Amino acid sequence: MNFWLSPTTLHVEPAHGADAETIARLHAEGFYRGWTREEFAAYVAGDGTPVYVACDSRRRIAGFAMLRHLGDEVELITIAVDRKWRNKGVGLMLMRALFDAVRMSPARRMLLEVAADNMAALKLYAKLGFAKIGERKGYYPRPDGSPATAIVMARDLG
Repeated sequence: MNFWLSPTTLHVEPAHGADAETIARLHAEGFYRGWTREEFAAYVAGDGTPVYVACDSRRRIAGFAMLRHLGDEVELITIAVDRKWRNKGVGLMLMRALFDAVRMSPARRMLLEVAADNMAALKLYAKLGFAKIGERKGYYPRPDGSPATAIVMARDLG
């Protein structure tokens, strides 16, 4: 099992099945249409969708990220950070742990989609070397019914 340590008193490790409830709650806080506990439990149990959590020594989860392996590419499916842990480097810590986790895989490029109006995420991804490769207009639903554009980004994994 891999562990990634951080000076924030948090570490990153693979998610457990028991984490699905907390992961679903964090996802629902960060996204208009959150996924269910059952969906996350299936992802955690699956082979092709590794899920990682940033947590403290008592396993209180501050954030999570989920990948999907696609041959020589890997896709960041979703990432969310608990509100009380935002702007404290948890997203950056999770992303760096993901890069390390896929280092020995066949993946040579990481892809992701992010809402065009999510400035904090866009700034983080740019800092990590992601570049825009496309757009998906009307991709994300919003509570008011208006669709939001998704920016498709990619980064070589070296």
